[in-house]
Amino acid sequence: MSGYIDIVCNLYDPEAVRKGQSGIDLNFKKQVRMDPKLWNGISVSDYLRKMDRAGIERSLLIAVRAGDLRVKLSFDLPYERVAKVCARYPDRFSGLAGVDPTRGIQQLKELDHAVNELGFVGAHYYPHWFGLPPDHARTYPIYARCEELGIPIMMQIGHNLVYSKERRLPSVGKPICLDQVAIDFPTLKLLGIHIGVPWTDEAISMAWKHDNIYLAGDAYAPKHWPKAFVHYANTYGSHKVLFGTDWPVIDPERAVEEVKGLNLRPESHAKLMRENAIAVFDRLPEARKAAATAASAARRAARGPGK
Repeated sequence: MSGYIDIVCNLYDPEAVRKGQSGIDLNFKKQVRMDPKLWNGISVSDYLRKMDRAGIERSLLIAVRAGDLRVKLSFDLPYERVAKVCARYPDRFSGLAGVDPTRGIQQLKELDHAVNELGFVGAHYYPHWFGLPPDHARTYPIYARCEELGIPIMMQIGHNLVYSKERRLPSVGKPICLDQVAIDFPTLKLLGIHIGVPWTDEAISMAWKHDNIYLAGDAYAPKHWPKAFVHYANTYGSHKVLFGTDWPVIDPERAVEEVKGLNLRPESHAKLMRENAIAVFDRLPEARKAAATAASAARRAARGPGK
C-alpha cells in the first residue's frame, strides 16, 4: 500500500443506492460513463479491495446532507451510518459531517456531536443543493462552529452537473465566493473541491491569495485536469492541493494511475497524495502520529546530544 489519502469519497453501497442517498440518477451515471456493473452500488468490503489495489490507505467518507429535507428529492446520509463504517474500519475510513444551513442551531449541535462523539475529522457542504453560495449569511454560523471545533470544511466550487433530471440545481459555487469567507474566518481551513471548473483560474487565485484556502483534485479524471491546475499542484501551489476521487464519480484505481501519468515532481506527488491531507485534517490518526513524532524529535533536540 502506498499510503495515499482520498479526501472526497461517498458511501456508495447497495443500501445507499436503494434508499436514494446517492443523489444521482441513471442519466447521470451514463453521462459520467459509469460501469453498469456499479450502477447499484458495491459493498464496503469490495470498495476496500479497490482502495488496496489503488494504494489508498484512507478515504474520508461523507455523511452527505443534500438540500432542505422539506424540498422534494433532497436527502441526507445519517451521520451514524458513516460512523458505523468508520468504527468497523478505523484504519481505512474517517468521517466528514455534511452540513445543512436550513437546520439552524440544530445543525450546530449535530456538528458538535459528529466531531466530539463520533470522531469525524471535518465538515462538508454542497452549496448548490441549497441554492446558497458559500458566502451566504446562513452558512456563517456553521463556519464559526467549524473554526471553534478546529476542523476544516470542504465544499463544492465550480459548476454542478444535472444529478437528477427531476431537479436541476443552480451553480452557485463560484470560487470567488470564498474570498470574503477566508477574510472573516482567517484560521478556518477552507477546502474547495471539484477543481472549480469552469472557473479553475479563479479557484487557483483564491488559494494563492489566502493561506487558509486549499483545493482538491477530485470529481474529474486526472488526465482531464486543466493544465493550469496541474501546474499549480506541481509548483507554487504544491502545498495547497489535495487528492480526491468523489467516488463513485471517479474510480480510485483510475485516479491513482492517471495522477502518475501527470509526471509530477516526486515531492509534489507526495504532497498531493498524502502529506497535504495530513496537514489540513489534523484530527486524522496519521496527523496525530506525525505530530507526536515531531514533538518527540523536538524534545530530543532540546536536550542536546547524548541526553
